[in-house]
Amino acid sequence: MNNKRNRYAFGLGTIGRDMLYSMISMYLIFYLTDVLELSTSTLWWITAILVVARIFDAINDPIMGVIVDNTHSRFGKFKPWIAGGAFFTGLVTIGMFTDFGVSERTYIIIFTITYLLWDITFTANDISYWSMLPSLSLDQKEREKIGATARICANIGLFTMVALIIPVTTALGDVFGSLQKGYMALAAIVVLIMWIGQSITVFGVKETFVVDTKQEQTTLRQMVKIIYQNDQLLFTVISMALFTIGYMTTTSFGIYFFKYAYGNENMYSVFAIILGISQVSALLVFPFISKYMTRRKFYLMATIIVVVGYIVFFFAPTHTMTFIGIAGVLIFIGEAFIQLMMLMSLADAVEYGHWKLGRRNDSVTFSMQPFINKMGGALATGVVGATVIISGIKDAKTAADVTSQGLWMMKTAMLIFPLICIVVGYIIYRWKYKIDKEMYDRIIKELEERNELVEKNV
Repeated sequence: MNNKRNRYAFGLGTIGRDMLYSMISMYLIFYLTDVLELSTSTLWWITAILVVARIFDAINDPIMGVIVDNTHSRFGKFKPWIAGGAFFTGLVTIGMFTDFGVSERTYIIIFTITYLLWDITFTANDISYWSMLPSLSLDQKEREKIGATARICANIGLFTMVALIIPVTTALGDVFGSLQKGYMALAAIVVLIMWIGQSITVFGVKETFVVDTKQEQTTLRQMVKIIYQNDQLLFTVISMALFTIGYMTTTSFGIYFFKYAYGNENMYSVFAIILGISQVSALLVFPFISKYMTRRKFYLMATIIVVVGYIVFFFAPTHTMTFIGIAGVLIFIGEAFIQLMMLMSLADAVEYGHWKLGRRNDSVTFSMQPFINKMGGALATGVVGATVIISGIKDAKTAADVTSQGLWMMKTAMLIFPLICIVVGYIIYRWKYKIDKEMYDRIIKELEERNELVEKNV
């Protein structure tokens, strides 16, 4: 009963979270270029600020992991940061989509401060949320079910945002008098949904396992040791980073592709619904397929599906939805499988690090996930921003205004570059990752024999 409760209470917490994160990571740049219509010079400044801020914040993620790992309260070490981070992230998100009515130079300053605050508050929530996963179960299959449920809910949030961003902001813009106000109203609605979901997690989840509480506090020097001497964590991080760069670059180009290549931005929402259903379906069947296939074989299968999808997408006629739709389904089914396997690899790396280094650092380990997302998002933002400007899309009004050279440049940045990243990530994982079921079971057995795992309820 506790397993099912944790599965759903943990998963539901991420629907609104991922709606909010998607609105910032995927559509903030579009909001700046096509809603606020910032000048080219200001947009170059904003693009540089986004890249630098995300890299700087990504570096701070492991430090936040140390802070969470060193937290001791009667509510545990995760829930206080989940609750506080969610509350303040919501407030700052609304500020990101507020028109302050100032000059573009002043707006750059306000934007920089607001975005840094958003990064800090979301990081506190994100690291504490995902690093709670290993404490919910030590069984690999149960973890897969919890992780799959969470990823399903995350993808529901993601693709709900992708599907509704255009029609909802347009409708709200008509109600409130401008598209800018439509974006601000949607941000407020998404924040409310996030707060409700995070409350379900905070009050509904019961942690089950923890290590000996006599472990000393983690220092910054030990943080570096934890990351670099845990070889399985390190290779997982490298593989995840390459995959995330590819994934986020492709998705960030989506709305530009349908507006300036396909020629009908309203089809973006239809496409998103198809992809969302495909990805959620893939996550639903993951636990059943994993019963008959090792993770190594599963990763190979998923990568082949992704490669085929990218090839079909690249050579598909720009205005033919059938081939584009088939390619999108293949890409996002394969990527859903890879995302979940990467999450499970991080969870298993917690026990591996404890077994090898004598310390269990859930939050430092899981701080690698937002670190990777932000580094990937930073590079994706840079690629998208530079491509949009250099290709001439920034100054285009319709698809007819984009040259064939500009279109080729966008398709290359959207499809060829990400495909290379994803394939290289698979090669590294296949070459270096070694925690299979037999090794994981042996690690758990030895940790139990050392009396370093104890049970609790929080």
